[in-house]
Amino acid sequence: MKALVAIKHAVDYNVKPNIDPATGQVDIAQVKKAVNPFDEISLEEAVRLKEQGKVNEIIAVSIGGDDAKDSLRHAYAMGADRALLIATSASPQPLAVATLLKAIVEREQPQLIFLGKQAVGEDYGQTGQILSALLGVGIGTFASGLQLEAGHVDVIREIEKGTQTIRLTLPAVITTDLRLNEPRFIKLPNLMMAKKKIIEIISAHELGVDLAPRFTVLTASEPANKPGAVQVSNVQELVEKLRRAEVLI
Repeated sequence: MKALVAIKHAVDYNVKPNIDPATGQVDIAQVKKAVNPFDEISLEEAVRLKEQGKVNEIIAVSIGGDDAKDSLRHAYAMGADRALLIATSASPQPLAVATLLKAIVEREQPQLIFLGKQAVGEDYGQTGQILSALLGVGIGTFASGLQLEAGHVDVIREIEKGTQTIRLTLPAVITTDLRLNEPRFIKLPNLMMAKKKIIEIISAHELGVDLAPRFTVLTASEPANKPGAVQVSNVQELVEKLRRAEVLI
């Protein structure tokens, strides 16, 4: 069975980018980038399925510029068998990303298509759902557990009052949540070996996908400052503070 894992070269989650006051947009031109953490969880799950003998090939796919190769080499070091870069200088929005991935899925015919539930930074959380609709296959969103069997996969999802388990006929799209697993630590020799592996490059233009944006971000703003938390020693002190703040009369 073949698994395809989408790998976004996203802003490193340890970095706090600033908003450019001149444009009103988040400035990510010079910030450090890395594998989107939710995509890393997807890859870890695919590797674990391969170690269990349920998957025999893992293809990592990224979309972007030359720097996205860093995330694909990370995928190689974790255990991907092949890496493919859809090269573009544009920043495609979710519909274009899903359409590009659809072209690769139709070429590779994987039974499992993994994506993170969202990409840190934009947090749109749309691509997996759009890809599922374009392919006409089922989707399990926000997966916190899964069980792969012949012809189907059971996906455990967290819902408001507990968990829900759904059964998807393969092929299927799965978007992964934080609780699914903890990605493995990558050893230095694996990173060194990954540098020698081949990354196949396909131009986004070759796939004939319209990358034109479908929406415009009007502006971005920092969250409002909140007053600092205060620890009180007893209920009487809490009541007194609330009265002074005119929350209690």
